[in-house]
Amino acid sequence: MTPYDMIREQLGKAVPFANHVGVELIEVGDGLGVAALDQRPETSNHIQTQHAGAMFTLGEAASGAALAGAFGPMIFQARPVASGAQISYVKIAKGRLEAHAKTERPGPELVKELQEVGKTAFDINVDIRDGEGDTVVTMTVGWHVRKA
Repeated sequence: MTPYDMIREQLGKAVPFANHVGVELIEVGDGLGVAALDQRPETSNHIQTQHAGAMFTLGEAASGAALAGAFGPMIFQARPVASGAQISYVKIAKGRLEAHAKTERPGPELVKELQEVGKTAFDINVDIRDGEGDTVVTMTVGWHVRKA
């Protein structure tokens, strides 16, 4: 099991609300995260498409996975907090969705800043796609990370 697999497993249990919604963490890598959400009655809205709140939760979870991947094993000595988010609903979303998140700056740069300054702030961009691979949501999540 790689360090990224261990991080993915731990994150998959760490956020009760994302688990409640049904978010599945698929991949964690150096500054990247992929998460999925199957459409169910509980994640649907009044027109039988994915609910905006469920999609926000999916995107935020993928961004957290990308953050954790950027910091690698050091993530357990860090205190990350989302500082804000911007989201655009581009297309009606139905069925299984996948969120692909990537840090704007490389992981080693973020780790170095955290070690030297004690904190860092950065954005993570998220692209949520439907089963055909079409973008249904774009999102940017701002994160602040401090040493724990």
